Amino acid sequence: MLADALGRPLRFIITPGQSGDAPQAAALLEAQSGKAVLADKAYDSGALRATIAAMGAAAVIPSNRSRKVIISHDTDAYKHRNRIERCFSKLKHFRRFATRYDRRTIHFKGFVHLAGAMLWLG
Repeated sequence: MLADALGRPLRFIITPGQSGDAPQAAALLEAQSGKAVLADKAYDSGALRATIAAMGAAAVIPSNRSRKVIISHDTDAYKHRNRIERCFSKLKHFRRFATRYDRRTIHFKGFVHLAGAMLWLG
């Protein structure tokens, strides 16, 4: 999920439960603009950093422990990364979202759109 600076959902991609979220990050950032992209260590990759640089934004991503050359990040800006976590927390107030009650992807996706719209309004 991609969220704005206020923690409101902008875009999301539904993936199978066994796949990771990091491979979808570049697709979420496609045609987006901003000054910085905040993400956790799981999203630390050279390809994603190149995508963010092509956007003209700063990558505020801590280096993964396995990285040979540590890349520094803005720790003050990184403190605001919790806004995406708050967004997920608000969405999880909807039982249907938290438990993935809908088994068909199209139904779940429709509800995520509805819940996201409710977050924007409220």
